[in-house]
Order: sequence, then C-alpha cells, then structure tokens
Amino acid sequence: MHQTFKSLAIIIFAMKQQKFLRLVSEMLKNSKKSDRELAGILGVSQPTVSRTRARIEKEYIKTYTIIPDFKKLGYQIMAFTTAKTKTYPETATLEKVIEKSKNWVASRPNVIFAADGEGFGKDLIVMSLHKDYSSYTAFMRSFAMDLGNSLDNFESFLVSIGSGYTLRDFDLKYLAEDI
Repeated sequence: MHQTFKSLAIIIFAMKQQKFLRLVSEMLKNSKKSDRELAGILGVSQPTVSRTRARIEKEYIKTYTIIPDFKKLGYQIMAFTTAKTKTYPETATLEKVIEKSKNWVASRPNVIFAADGEGFGKDLIVMSLHKDYSSYTAFMRSFAMDLGNSLDNFESFLVSIGSGYTLRDFDLKYLAEDI
C-alpha cells in the first residue's frame, strides 16, 4: 500500500510540474493573457492559475518587459562585441577589474546584455544597440579607453537593424516551444 501511495504522489507531482511548465510556456508566448484565458488553455481553474502565476513571478521571473521594434525607436545597429580579459595573478586585481566593468556597463543603457563566457578565444561578450554608426564608434572608443587596460583583442559583429536578411526576429516567445 505504501509503495502505491508513493507512486501516486510521484504521478501527481509530475502532472503538476507539467502544468507548471505549460503555464510558463504560455506566459512566454504572451504574458498579457489573463488568468482566466490561461485557465481555459490549460484546462485548470482560474484560482489555480493565479496561485501558480504568483509562484512563478516570485521564483522564476526576473522582470516583465516588452520587446519593441528597435528600428522604429531609432536604432540602426545591434552590436555583439567580444573581448579577451587580461590575466591577473592576484584575485583582488581581478575583482577590481570586474567591478570597473560592471560600473561601465551599468552606465550605458544601450547595453542590453553583458557576460563572461567562452568561445573564439574570447571570454567576454557585450550586446548593445546603437542609433547610428557614429554612436557605435563612440561606444567602442569609450570601451577601449575605459576598459582597454583590462581587456585585449576587441571584435564586433554588427547587425544592420531593419535591412538585410532577418531569419528570425529577436523574441523570447520561441523559447516556449523548448520548455
């Protein structure tokens, strides 16, 4: 009897987890849907969706935002800039470099993502938006002048927003199919 109860508990947990993930998926597709709409899609009650959404918002969602049409907002360039961090023998020196880099990024609202990583002989990537080529070159000049003592070998991949071939628009809704 005890084993049957344990198996049933596992099945119930798996079903709840599946509905939880379906709710996250639906919210990725369109976070403006009401709890009532989501309840209809998922086949659960509206209070269940409200409770689950509250948990998701508390534990899993960093922020709600929109993804605008960058071209209509006046941006012409999306830049993916990579660099290699210089090696530092002392941890304290590296921590100062990281703090300086965080402050530099924080003071630039056009930087939409920046992180350490690995690839192509680089260990830093910065994703930024620019109104035009002049603003991009000013950004890179500042990048080199302010962080050049701690970074080597900058390279950028530039995307012309609204021209050329777009194979898929920038959006998180696609991720809903992978959950």
